[in-house]
Amino acid sequence: MSEYWLISAPGDKTPQQTWEKLNKVTPPSAQLSHNHKFPIPDLKVGTLDSLIGLSDDLSKLDVYAEGVCRKVAGYMGEVLEDQKDRLGSNLKAGDATLQSFIHHFQWNMAKYPVKLPLKSLSEIISKVVTQVDSDLRMKSHSYNNLKSNLQSMERKATEILQPSRLHTLIYILFCRQSVDEWEKKYETLTDYVAPRSSRLLYKDDEYSLYAVTIFQKVYEEFKYKCSRFKFFVRDFQYNEKDMATDKDQLTKLASDKKRMLGPLLRWLKVNFSEAFIAWLHVKALRVFVESVLRYGLPVNFQAMVVEPQKKQQKKLQEVLNKLYSDLDSTGLAAVNEVHNDFMPGLTLGTQEYYPYVFYKVTLDFES
Repeated sequence: MSEYWLISAPGDKTPQQTWEKLNKVTPPSAQLSHNHKFPIPDLKVGTLDSLIGLSDDLSKLDVYAEGVCRKVAGYMGEVLEDQKDRLGSNLKAGDATLQSFIHHFQWNMAKYPVKLPLKSLSEIISKVVTQVDSDLRMKSHSYNNLKSNLQSMERKATEILQPSRLHTLIYILFCRQSVDEWEKKYETLTDYVAPRSSRLLYKDDEYSLYAVTIFQKVYEEFKYKCSRFKFFVRDFQYNEKDMATDKDQLTKLASDKKRMLGPLLRWLKVNFSEAFIAWLHVKALRVFVESVLRYGLPVNFQAMVVEPQKKQQKKLQEVLNKLYSDLDSTGLAAVNEVHNDFMPGLTLGTQEYYPYVFYKVTLDFES
């Protein structure tokens, strides 16, 4: 797991001096952090009221965008199945690794023109993320249905090829609304029902088809008890033509799954990249908006990426708090002048408040 802190502090005379001060208190010899500039272009500030409202909107968009990234990454892990160890190498931002993209972040001027108002930029980013989320639902639904039908056919083929003189496999058809009732009752309809032997073979919008194992001697009694609860027994009789049809269907489903897998993985890679890049732009907007709200106009701050070294988070936080301690009183005073109420994004009075702008990015998509 990699953790990154996006921070900003006001420029002294210039933002470069702020950058140099950070590196002075976190030299390589201290082994506290790796630091990188986080360049944010000159965006249109707008009014103070619009910034306050946008701060809250961006907070929600931040959570949503991260959630979509995690959904895409999680589903990619599911699709990779026994090759899930390849997940990390498939999670990229464009052609770059996620770590490299954060280290060398550049605002996408073509996709998110800086001449647009901040609100418009957030809406464009939101549309990108929402589209990925919507497309993921459709594509996963289609692939999951195919995978479920294939697994059902494989179970059916396996169970049919396990005959016994003592027990028999029977098939039960009933309305989908009766699934819970079936699961509660099937083991107690008669004696000699194999515990936990109920298996879903197929379902559509109206009906579910289950298989269950019972002893042959209770077959008629079980069939009668089923009918009382509108569970309809469908007898299985060996039919070479039907078996051949099932085999063909099984082969087709396996082929369809294999055919869908490649394009689906490519889509997941491309759209994880889209969502992740959009998420980092949300972070950049949050840093910009919060910096203007805290440090005022004209815009003069340096945004930075701080990557804590292993087990150095606490010590690094102490160093940063000391470095920027002078911002605590001035920052809070400025806030009070702007707004008497709680300002979205500052989390005043909680442990999450720092005298400088602070947002965390955690890259743990493989866990």
